[in-house]
Amino acid sequence: MNQFLRRALLRAVSLSGLTVTAIISASADIPAAYYRPATGKKDAALKTALHQIIYSHTEVSSYNALPEYFKRTDVYPPGNERYGQWWDMYGNIPIYLPHWSGALMNREHSFPKSWWGGSTGTPAYVDLFHLYPAEAQANQKKLNYPLGTVQTPTFDNGISQVGYATTGQGGGAAQVFEPDDEYKGDFARTYFYVVTCYQNLHWRYTYMVDNNTYPTLNQWSANLLMKWHREDPVSQKEIDRNEEVYRIQANRNPFIDYPELAEHLWGNRRGQAWTPGQPGEPAGEPQLITPVQDMALDFGETAIGKTSTASLFFRGENLTGNLTLTLFGDKKALFSTDVSSIKAPLVNAESGYWLTVRYTPTAESSDDARLIISDGGLEGSRGIALHGQGLPEPTLHDFKALPPSDVTSTSYTANWEEPVFGNPSIPDVVDYYVVTRTYFTNGTASSEDIESETNELHITGCEPGSRESYSVRSSRLGFYSAPTNTVVVDLMAGGLTDVTTDNPLGWAYIPAGVRLVCASPHTGCRVFDAAGRLVELIPEVDNNTEITLPRGAFFIITDQQPTPLRVLVRE
Repeated sequence: MNQFLRRALLRAVSLSGLTVTAIISASADIPAAYYRPATGKKDAALKTALHQIIYSHTEVSSYNALPEYFKRTDVYPPGNERYGQWWDMYGNIPIYLPHWSGALMNREHSFPKSWWGGSTGTPAYVDLFHLYPAEAQANQKKLNYPLGTVQTPTFDNGISQVGYATTGQGGGAAQVFEPDDEYKGDFARTYFYVVTCYQNLHWRYTYMVDNNTYPTLNQWSANLLMKWHREDPVSQKEIDRNEEVYRIQANRNPFIDYPELAEHLWGNRRGQAWTPGQPGEPAGEPQLITPVQDMALDFGETAIGKTSTASLFFRGENLTGNLTLTLFGDKKALFSTDVSSIKAPLVNAESGYWLTVRYTPTAESSDDARLIISDGGLEGSRGIALHGQGLPEPTLHDFKALPPSDVTSTSYTANWEEPVFGNPSIPDVVDYYVVTRTYFTNGTASSEDIESETNELHITGCEPGSRESYSVRSSRLGFYSAPTNTVVVDLMAGGLTDVTTDNPLGWAYIPAGVRLVCASPHTGCRVFDAAGRLVELIPEVDNNTEITLPRGAFFIITDQQPTPLRVLVRE
């Protein structure tokens, strides 16, 4: 089914209007007592109560395992891992399962990870509620721009737009990202979730957020997201995804379950106490709120002899005895827990209890077991599926870092080869790349490691006129290749940024070529291949000029923009 038929189906499911939204949301299987701590609260107290409910959750086992989780959360038709498509809210090119290709699809932090520093030490880094499969080119154009309404696009693939924002939006960012109308509410509720679940983080970039626990969203972004939230109500896609993520992480997106919560925090019900429309079970009965029956703890791919660790969160009410933990299955010896029972007061406490679960494969195989939770005054037991994939230790081959492109006074794109071996060449299987960037601030050298899924990385926030360097490593199953050569970047002293702002040049993918995007005509357009050879000279190009090119990487410059614009042609 193509993108447009799929969107038509979504419209039929979602319908329109707040009344229908409430009906759809009420059909979701919201667990009893889950939102009880937030009942009767308002404003800052309400947001903090929601934060405490959803922050402590079971983390996805690893960033590398995300495509396997996406098979449960982001496949169309839902559940069809064999013949389905990735449900991509960023692109309009059908990409089919079961395979995952980093060259075509990225694991996208819809709420940019650079806004909090990109640290892997917070559950935000692997939180499925804001991680989605994204068409690679759209994701690379989106960068870490805030959401907004695009007035002048520099990239448009029919679903995603990137460009210059309408007046009053953007929060000082160079450009904004605007999703398709069908998904604007999805992104709004995603952002509501992130600024609530992670109100404890410090934001490095404050385009849309302020460093406070309430309201966190700044005024222009709250206005925009509330508009999108109202105009694009909760769809069946979101409800189904909410339930799937709940069975993985054991937490929920409150703004999908109860859309009116956004009105209480940022809209026309501020100052009013919230009471959920669906009553919970009466207090007093023993309840295990999380983990969830039949949820899956997936350790993903792990090298033989290595150990992958996951944390399972327990929270309950009125438990009368210790919970007993028992492993079952032929492969149970490959899994372990740090304790065999959990004391009731620890689970009943507001802070809950974290259980450590480990997986250590001994052979190349697919391994499954089950963790059974019983006792504590509960009726019956609760089962958690455990899964891991044992693989041999990978061999990672050397490769080279390439010269930068798109160099301005404050940014550049780092480039490198894809590692290959054999004849004919066979690409290495790589989970991601680690770019080590070294830069100077007031004469002091600093380094940072930045992850990238493709063989390029756009780096911003550089000091004009300074010198930086980068090297790259590939990573697979927790192992790393040797570092590449180091490439030195001389940032321009100034001037070029103003030129490109006045007369920007961008591009959009078309089959067998590219379409140029510019505000006014450019002269002296020259196209070079990756080896630096001139392959085409066009005296003048205008907005929407199409250039036919073979598959590969190319660099385009014009008289108005001498900084090379790197483009990729895939067909």
